[in-house]
Amino acid sequence: MRTSPASRPARNDAGYAHCGRAWLRNLPSVTLLDQRVVVFITGISAAGKSTVSDLLARRFERGVHVKGDVFRRMVVSGREDMTVSPSPAALRQLSLRYRLGASTADAYFQQGFSVVVQDVVLGPDLVSYAKSIRSRPLAVVVLAPRPEVVKQREAARDKVAYRDGHHTIDQLCAVLRHETPRVGLWLDTSKQTPEETVDEIIERGLVDGRF
Repeated sequence: MRTSPASRPARNDAGYAHCGRAWLRNLPSVTLLDQRVVVFITGISAAGKSTVSDLLARRFERGVHVKGDVFRRMVVSGREDMTVSPSPAALRQLSLRYRLGASTADAYFQQGFSVVVQDVVLGPDLVSYAKSIRSRPLAVVVLAPRPEVVKQREAARDKVAYRDGHHTIDQLCAVLRHETPRVGLWLDTSKQTPEETVDEIIERGLVDGRF
C-alpha cells in the first residue's frame, strides 16, 4: 500500500528525514556488506586510514581500495605539495587529486565493485568531496583518534607524514575538530584495533555514515 505524501517523513535537500535517522533504526538491520556501496574515509595523516580502508575493502566480495595519495605521487616532475602556506599550484594539484579520487571511485562502482576511497580531506572540502562522488549509496567516515594517539602511530610508522613547513598533528587535529562539518560517521578510534574499527564501520556506515 502506498503512503500519502503527508504520511511520509519530510526530507531535506540531502535526502534525510527532518525527524532525524531514528526511523531508519526501526528497519531490519542492514550492513555495508549487504549491498554495493562507496565508502569515503578521511582523517589526518597517521589516523589509520590506509590500514582501515584496505581491511574494509577486502571484506567485500568485490572490493576496491582507492588511495588518494597515489594521484599525488603520480606527479613525478613539478609536484607542489601542501604546506602551511601552499602555492596556487599546490592548491590546484590538490583539487585535481580530489577529483581523480572521486571519479575513480565512481568508475569502479559502475563496474560492479564496492569501493573504499581514502584521502586527507578536511574543512569544507569534506562536503565538496563527498558531493563529487556520484555513486550511491555513499557512506562518509571520519577517523578521529586523539592527537596523542596519532603522535604515537606516526612515531611507529616507517614513512614520515609531518615534516618541517607542513602542518603539525595538533594543527590538523584542530582543523578536523573545529573547521570540518560534522557529516557522516565520526569515530574516535584511539582505543580500537583496525579490525574493531572496520567492524563498527560495517555495522553503522549505512545509517550513521550515509551521505
